[in-house]
Amino acid sequence: MRLTARLLLVCLSLSGLPAFAAPVSDLYQVREAVSSQQPEERAAALSRALDTLVLRLTGKADAAQSPALAALRKDPQQIVSQYGYEGDKLLVDFDPLSTDRSLRQAGLALWGANRPSILLWWLSDASDGSRLLGDGQAAAAPLNQAAQHRGLPLRLPLADLAEQLVAVPENLTANDPAALREASERYATDALLAVMAREANGQWQAEWRLWLGDEREQGTVQGADQAALADAILLAVNQRLAPRFIVAAGAASGLTVEVQGVDLTRYAELQRILEPFAAQLRKVQGNTLTFAVNANPEQLRAQLGLARLQEVPAEAPVVDASQSVTPPATAAEPASAVVAPDNVLRFRW
Repeated sequence: MRLTARLLLVCLSLSGLPAFAAPVSDLYQVREAVSSQQPEERAAALSRALDTLVLRLTGKADAAQSPALAALRKDPQQIVSQYGYEGDKLLVDFDPLSTDRSLRQAGLALWGANRPSILLWWLSDASDGSRLLGDGQAAAAPLNQAAQHRGLPLRLPLADLAEQLVAVPENLTANDPAALREASERYATDALLAVMAREANGQWQAEWRLWLGDEREQGTVQGADQAALADAILLAVNQRLAPRFIVAAGAASGLTVEVQGVDLTRYAELQRILEPFAAQLRKVQGNTLTFAVNANPEQLRAQLGLARLQEVPAEAPVVDASQSVTPPATAAEPASAVVAPDNVLRFRW
């Protein structure tokens, strides 16, 4: 039976755990400020837009300066599908296929559109008092704009009374964000970002902490206003997260991935997750799919973890009792643990 037909038999209940990772739908759309609509200013803005996109896709500040991109930097319009003006900004839509092909030909490894969703707790401490920025507030618009500019799926809390009581400086700057984690459960995101922003002498500075699973990143930034501060923070977050999900050239290898508990909805999600790893479906057996991928094992685990897949431990081989029994290991010859083959990874929903 053809694989495409057999997939119709995979459909089970759709009541499984949701995938929290969010595809960035406007990943290839860039806004750059312009002072006029003159051709020279437009050309400069297109060049800046290309720099922004390359940084967004690679997480590397110097990637756009690669000599292999010299021709593209000279004429960015060869990968632009359309552009126009939106107020005082140039809105540029880059063609995803042409962009990816050009950057990969330049030897750059790319971060796909499937990225961890981030819940941002932002507390501003200004001369007029402290304020938790929440979803829908006008003051939160620069945060969402910065997230789009840096290619990150961002959510903000509702900032209701209960959350305002939690979002205090001691919780936002704590090494263990237990209170914030508990308050964040209702939003079902992948990562937690806490920002303590303070205004002093007309300048803003902030401490930020990011938690993704058990791993933490942190830093401090400065900016002329909260918009500049938000952009600097989310740029730093992009650069810290990208290496976890990008496979550098030469670091990938051929792997087999088995995923259990797949239905049609999950199959579509799985295809999207595995797309950056050149995945090819090899086998369908019941609700288990087997793919051949080209990936780094740890970065593949990180990407599948965003979809809440759990890795299945290796099973001990079945031993035939009629065969001779291997003598117990001595202290000089410790027994080795049963492990899966290096090129086979198993997961389940």
